[in-house]
Amino acid sequence: MTRLSVEMLAADAPEPITSAGHAQLGIAVLAGIAVIVLLITKFKLHAFLSLTLGTLVLGAVAGAPLDKAITSFTTGLGTTVAGVGVLIALGAILGKMLADSGGAEQIVDTILAKAGGRSMPWAMVLIASVIGLPLFFEVGVVLLIPVVLMVAKRGNYSLMRIGIPALAGLSVMHGLVPPHPGPLVAIDAVQANLGVTLALGVLVAIPTVIVAGPLFSKVAARWVDVPAPDRMVPQRVSEDLEKRPAFGPTLATILLPVVLMLSKALVDIVIDDPEHSVQRVFDVVGSPLIALLASVLVGIFTLLRPAGFGKDRLTPLVEKGLAPIAGILLIVGAGGGFKQTLIDSGVGQMVLDISEDWSIPALLLAWLIAVAIRLATGSATVATVSAAGLVAPLAADMSTTHAALLVLAIGAGSLFFSHVNDAGFWLVKEYFGLSVGQTVKTWSIMETIISVVAGGLVLLLSLVI
Repeated sequence: MTRLSVEMLAADAPEPITSAGHAQLGIAVLAGIAVIVLLITKFKLHAFLSLTLGTLVLGAVAGAPLDKAITSFTTGLGTTVAGVGVLIALGAILGKMLADSGGAEQIVDTILAKAGGRSMPWAMVLIASVIGLPLFFEVGVVLLIPVVLMVAKRGNYSLMRIGIPALAGLSVMHGLVPPHPGPLVAIDAVQANLGVTLALGVLVAIPTVIVAGPLFSKVAARWVDVPAPDRMVPQRVSEDLEKRPAFGPTLATILLPVVLMLSKALVDIVIDDPEHSVQRVFDVVGSPLIALLASVLVGIFTLLRPAGFGKDRLTPLVEKGLAPIAGILLIVGAGGGFKQTLIDSGVGQMVLDISEDWSIPALLLAWLIAVAIRLATGSATVATVSAAGLVAPLAADMSTTHAALLVLAIGAGSLFFSHVNDAGFWLVKEYFGLSVGQTVKTWSIMETIISVVAGGLVLLLSLVI
């Protein structure tokens, strides 16, 4: 949602919402979210369809004409996909290039060759954090599982001592650091500065991943002591390759978009003159679209060519990389439609009014809303896009840094206590050969630690910046 849409909403509804109006809108929100939760958890309906139907229920209960609710939904869907869809696609292509070329495994093997003994959990969290920058969580899990299992088996390490740091690195990147879909959607919703959010996201991510990864893994290994399951060790990609890219160029390709976006943020702070030629150049090269596109183009020469990929393999690779994200794009888009319907029906203004009455800090409110939706739906993405829509009006009068912290508060809340309604829960359970109880004591607790630590750090940062 843009600031313009907030102003238009205010112009269309200049009078404050009454208590009765608050009650009706509150019921509408609960009904819409309840329908989404029920359809996802009970009827196993795809999140895209669940969000679409939940949006229509929200509009109907709020008293909005059906045609206007549909218009709000389609407008929000289109705006969201236009804002983040291309970025998600470019991230998927880069991730596929990284995986198929053997570049990811080159990074993994190089770091592991330098690590051993007590430093191994720290090496795993470093690997996962670097690999997790351009990859979706599920892709990162599938990519790192063979490494986790082989390291645990060959080095006679506890599976949890190695696995938890890897999962923590991937999860923290997924929830807090753009260009992952969740943070991008929240940034778009609250009109936050991407570079500032990225910088603060990395600042929050580092201590969070240390606590939830290497430190918690000591406790998790005592709670759950299981061997690495042999049946879950798949063939590694590099076994089918005659050669693979070198470590340095691969790492540079992964970090290129991050460096470009952080450079733009730094130039904006130092120069602070939109007409200055240097700032205008960095406004272009540091934009997410150009930064990710540059990384993909560079990857053709640093990842694919060294692995022996010819021109004829480029198009099939891109197509395979894009195919799995169709569902993600639809879910993110539908979440944007749900968000826009929340705003247009007056729910955003209601949240703004209530937050003023309760005197609850906006960042804490955003975290709590994201936590509630995460627990109900099981989806971090659904929690992020829904919470962002609800709290977006709170960002209208915020500074640049506090708007970025609002995004991080939402992201932190969206990771809270993954359980049986989350696909990631079952992915971890099956790959690691755990029972449901063991998965709760390890994976679910780890996710909760990430959420609480990151949320606490965001609140502390808000007091000093």
